[in-house]
Amino acid sequence: MKKLLKMGGLGLLLILIVTLVALRTLGYTPQDRRPGLWLAGELVTEPVSDWSFTNRFPEIFVQTNTRYGIPHSITTYCTVYNDKFYLFSAYYQGGSFPDMRSWNRNVMRDPRVRLKIGDKLYDQTVTYISDAAAKAPVIQSFMDKYPQWNNPGNENVHIFLVE
Repeated sequence: MKKLLKMGGLGLLLILIVTLVALRTLGYTPQDRRPGLWLAGELVTEPVSDWSFTNRFPEIFVQTNTRYGIPHSITTYCTVYNDKFYLFSAYYQGGSFPDMRSWNRNVMRDPRVRLKIGDKLYDQTVTYISDAAAKAPVIQSFMDKYPQWNNPGNENVHIFLVE
């Protein structure tokens, strides 16, 4: 019986490892409100100086680093303002930042992210913008790009600068 349990445990461990390797290789892209894991695509290694190409994309993917080593990825909005690239996180139901969003907690702890824009991946670092005066024109840029966007109030909008 012990031998059977041991073999079953090893079989379960093998299935878990194969699943994680497959997800790592193929990715598990987030969709709408469902988060994902690893993002797959072609990695761009040269620095990006002009992010204006992102205006063609209504949503992009952001992969963050969790404490337990398995990535957490989400979809989000983005905009370019004064030649700088920004990510957006809105708390429509209120709540305290960064506690209400796993990806916000992750980037506040580790600002390294992987962005997927189209079929391409970009390893970047983000910085949280807390200054209301600096946020206001960026929020206006979001509103210009997404005219259908329902602003939950600027105190519930959080902005990250991609560097």
